[in-house]
Amino acid sequence: MPLPSGTSAARWLLLSSACLAACRAAPAAAPQAPVEASATIPVDDSLEGVLDQPAPPWTVSQWFNSEPRTLESLRGQVVLVRWFMGTSCPFCSGTAPTLRALDETYRPRGLSVIGMYHHKEDLPLDPDQVAGWIKEYGYTFPVAIDPGWTTLQQWWLRGKERSYTSVSFLLDKQGIVRRVHLGGLLAPQGPEYDALRADIERLLAEPAAAAAAAQTTGTTPGGA
Repeated sequence: MPLPSGTSAARWLLLSSACLAACRAAPAAAPQAPVEASATIPVDDSLEGVLDQPAPPWTVSQWFNSEPRTLESLRGQVVLVRWFMGTSCPFCSGTAPTLRALDETYRPRGLSVIGMYHHKEDLPLDPDQVAGWIKEYGYTFPVAIDPGWTTLQQWWLRGKERSYTSVSFLLDKQGIVRRVHLGGLLAPQGPEYDALRADIERLLAEPAAAAAAAQTTGTTPGGA
């Protein structure tokens, strides 16, 4: 190989030796250590301490489609409470027809459907935006905002890792939790919907006195 112009043989040999030594001395890039996965909390959708228990009073900040309501004011009615969020949630959009149908069918017979909005959007909570979503869902039943998920924590999460936050509770005429839908999609057809309707029918048919007696004795009316 010809020497570069102006370079002596001795200088070229010295430069070549230095480069070769540098290449050998440079260690190969060490493979990056794998990042240890953080410990995950196991999902717990158990109904222990929830089913057949009185629902706690709710704490909400604003009502839509209704004057403010309390759980106590709904005694004597069967109550279906569903948590939901904005229309970016496919489960909430898919469940909307179910809630509308149940409200339309059973409100005249004494069912109160209550929507609970819990905020999951990146932007700050905007009640006007919530009102727009309620209109888009076609909800005419009462809806409240659950600020900071306060009521959701008391009723369902309780510091546990649940599968979904869009949970539904069916309460009897004394405010006792008789059915829980664990969240996600509640489609307007299928076995889950049929079972929910059957429970609504049964609870509506119960005299309020029977529900009160069941609460006293700790039994579930109708054997459910």
